[in-house]
Amino acid sequence: MSPAPDERDRIRAAMARILQGTAQHSNGALTIVALAQEVGVPRNALTQRHLDLKNDFYAQVKERGQPTDAEARLRLQVVRLKKLRQKDKAELAQLRTDVEALVRVVNQLALENRQLREDPASHPVVRAFPLR
Repeated sequence: MSPAPDERDRIRAAMARILQGTAQHSNGALTIVALAQEVGVPRNALTQRHLDLKNDFYAQVKERGQPTDAEARLRLQVVRLKKLRQKDKAELAQLRTDVEALVRVVNQLALENRQLREDPASHPVVRAFPLR
């Protein structure tokens, strides 16, 4: 399928609208998908037929000094994941502390149990249960 004769002009006009923040047919994101929606062409028209315009669009976005929407989303996700990692790290440290305490308690109970089984007469109130 050959491109429409005015397709390049429509792409340039859509680029201008998106960069000015006056998108009419898309969400105005600084992405190729939004640009394709704004123009009314499939995305591959920009990624295959009009590479120069796609590269020009990205260059203009980069010149603005603002991060793209995808970059902003990724930065927010990185912050969220770092907080989650810190929370997990604190929880893991607490669990390790709990395990050490539980091991000490189990050892103490095992020692007391062994002492009671070896000399049941010294503790007349304690009755040994039969072993299974």
